[in-house]
Amino acid sequence: MHRHTNKLSSETSPYLLQHAHNPVDWYPWGEEALNRAKQEDKPVLVSIGYAACHWCHVMERESFEDEATAAFMNEHFINIKIDREERPDLDHIYMDAVQAITGQGGWPLNVFLTPAGKPFYGGTYFPPRRAFNRASWLETLEGIVQAYTGRRHEIDAQAESLTEHLEQANSFGLQKEGDPSVFSEARLHDAFGQIMKSADPDWGGFGKAPKFPQTFTIGFLLRYHHVLAEGGQATQALQQALLSLDKMIEGGIYDQLGGGLARYSTDAEWLAPHFEKMLYDNALLLNVLSEAYQLTRKERYREVIAETIGFVQRELLHTLPGSGEKGFYAALDADSEGVEGKFYIWHPLEVKEVLGEDATLFCRYYDITAAGNWHEGKGSSILRVKTPPEQFARENGLEPAALQAMLERGRRQLLERRAGRVRPLLDDKVILAWNALMNTACSKAFAATGNGDYRQLAIDNMTFLLNHFGTGQPQELHHTWKNGEGKYPAFLDDYACLVQALLELHTVTADTRWLLEAQRISEYVITHFSEEGTGFFYYTRAGQPDVIVRKKEVYDGALPSGNSLMAYNLYRLSILLDRRDWRERSEAMVAALGQAIVRYPTSFGVWSCLLLEMVAGTHEIALVGPQAPIVLEELLREFIPHRVTMASFVPDDIFPLLRGKAAAAPVAAYLCKNFTCREPVYSVTGLLELVNGEK
Repeated sequence: MHRHTNKLSSETSPYLLQHAHNPVDWYPWGEEALNRAKQEDKPVLVSIGYAACHWCHVMERESFEDEATAAFMNEHFINIKIDREERPDLDHIYMDAVQAITGQGGWPLNVFLTPAGKPFYGGTYFPPRRAFNRASWLETLEGIVQAYTGRRHEIDAQAESLTEHLEQANSFGLQKEGDPSVFSEARLHDAFGQIMKSADPDWGGFGKAPKFPQTFTIGFLLRYHHVLAEGGQATQALQQALLSLDKMIEGGIYDQLGGGLARYSTDAEWLAPHFEKMLYDNALLLNVLSEAYQLTRKERYREVIAETIGFVQRELLHTLPGSGEKGFYAALDADSEGVEGKFYIWHPLEVKEVLGEDATLFCRYYDITAAGNWHEGKGSSILRVKTPPEQFARENGLEPAALQAMLERGRRQLLERRAGRVRPLLDDKVILAWNALMNTACSKAFAATGNGDYRQLAIDNMTFLLNHFGTGQPQELHHTWKNGEGKYPAFLDDYACLVQALLELHTVTADTRWLLEAQRISEYVITHFSEEGTGFFYYTRAGQPDVIVRKKEVYDGALPSGNSLMAYNLYRLSILLDRRDWRERSEAMVAALGQAIVRYPTSFGVWSCLLLEMVAGTHEIALVGPQAPIVLEELLREFIPHRVTMASFVPDDIFPLLRGKAAAAPVAAYLCKNFTCREPVYSVTGLLELVNGEK
C-alpha cells in the first residue's frame, strides 16, 4: 500500500514509475496536463531525468518526497515528469533552453513553461536548502510564483525570446554556401591537430575530468593513422587512440569483474565513474574495440569484446518467448540500496573471505586496499588495473599464465558473490536507436573476431526490431517497446541508427534483404524528416503536434547525431545503389558543416570520420564465386575502414557492384575506387595488395 499515487502509476517507463508514489501530483507529458495548465492559467514545471540518473534520485529523495514541498508544487504548478529516453525530442528542446538561461545543462533538468509550453526559466539539480551557490528548490519555486503572478508580461516576453533563440539555434555552425575546400588532406591534418590539443598524453582520452569515452574521436584517429598520416603523425594518432582504449579498459569506468563500461569517469584517471551502465556506451565501445583489434590483433581487445557482449547478454538481454528474437534493455542504475556504486565496490576483508589464499595478490593487482580508493565509503575500492599483467607477473615472480589463471578464477568467484547483492535497478524499456547501435556493434565484433554467435545475435535482434517496432504503416516505426507494446513515433536517431545497422548486417551476411530494407527506410526519412532547402534532417517527423520547435541536431555527443549518421548512410548507399543524388546530398551536408568539423572535431566525431573517408576514397569490393561467403569472412577480419562490400555466388544485375562481375572458383575479387576498377584477383591476399596500394 502506498500513501500517495499520481498519474504516473499507469506508465511503463521505470523512471516515471519511480515517481508514481511521490506526494507531487505528477502527470506524464500529454494533453491532459497541458490543457489543465491553460484552464487554470498555471505555470508548468517539467522535470526531466532517466532511471539510471544518480542526481535525479537525490533530488527525488530531498524534494519530491517531501510533503511540504510537494504541497506547494501541487498548489501553484502543473507538474510533469518526462523520461528523457522516451522523449529525447522534448529533452533536446528544453535542455537547449536551460543552457541558454544558465550556461550549463544536465539531469535532473527542471524547466518552467507557460501554459502554451514555452520555456521561461530552468536549471538542473536544486538542493533542499541553499548550498553549492544554488538557491534551494523551495526558494526557486516561490520566486517563480511571485514573478508569474506579479510580472507576467516579463515571463511571457522571456518565453517568446527563448523560443525564438531555439529556432535560430537550429542553424548554428552551418554555412549557407558550404565550404568545398574542406575536402582536402590539409584540413584533415588541421582537424587532427585540434584533437591532439585536447588529448591527455598520460591517461588517454580528451579534455579534463569529467571524462567521457569519446569513441568517435578514437575511431577517427585509427582511420587517420591507417590511411592518411605519415611518420610521426601516424604514430602519434595510433598511440593516442590505443592509450585511450587501454586506460579506459584498465580503469574503474570498466567493470573488471562483469564487463561493460559505465557512462563516464569523474576523474582524469578513469577510476571513479558514475556507475550507470548504458546500452549505447557499450555498443560504441564495442565498435571501436573491434576496429582496434582488426588493426593491432591485441588479445586484450578481443577479451574485452567478449566480456562486454557477455555483460549485455547476461544483464540487458530480452528474449521473446517462443521466437528466439532478442531485444536489448536500456540501462542499469548507478545506485543500489540508495548508494551510488554500492553493487560494484569491494573491501579487502570480503575479498579475503571469498578468495582465501589468492586474495592478497588479487587485491594488489586490482588496487583493492584497506584505505580504499573510492570516496563514498572508507576502505571501499573500485577494481582497476595499475600495472600491465606481464609486468605485474614479473615483479611478483609469477609465470604470466599462472597469474592469468588466478585472476580469472578470482573474477569468477567474486562475480558469483556479487550476484547475491541487491542489484541496481534495470531500465527494461527497449529503445530502437540504442538497439540498432548494439546491432551494429555485434556485426562489427563478428567481423573482427569471426565469432559467429555475434552475427547471429545481430540477426535475432534485427528480426525483433523489424517485427515489433512497426506502427502498421510502411517503414513507420516506434521509438520504444515494452511489454509487447510500441510507444512514441520514432525519431531521426532511431531511423538513422537502424539504417546503419542494416548496412553493417548486410556487409557481414551478404544478404541483400538488409540492404533493400536500408534503402526503403532511408527513403522514408527523406520524405518525412527533410528540412527544405538545406539537405539536413529534423529530429522529429513532419506533423508531430506536441513540440514548439522542430530541432535539427548536428553535434556528435555521447550518441551520434541523426544527421551525421544519415549523411554517412546516404554516402554508403549512393555507392551500393548508384544513387548520385544521395552522394551529392551527403557531400553538401559535410560542406555546410565543414569549418565546424575541422575546428571542433571532438564535437563532430562521426562527421570527421565521414569527411576523412570522402577525402581518402572508398574501396568498393565485390566477391563473386562459390566460396564468396567464406572469403568474405576472411576479408572482414582486416582493418579496411573505408569500404563497401558485396558478396554473391553469381553476378547480379540488380546491384551495381555485382553487375557484370564474372564468377570464378573459389572466388573472383573485384576492387573499384574513385570511378576506376582493377582487374579481378583470386585471393584475399591479392585483394589486400590492391587495397594497400590504393591507400
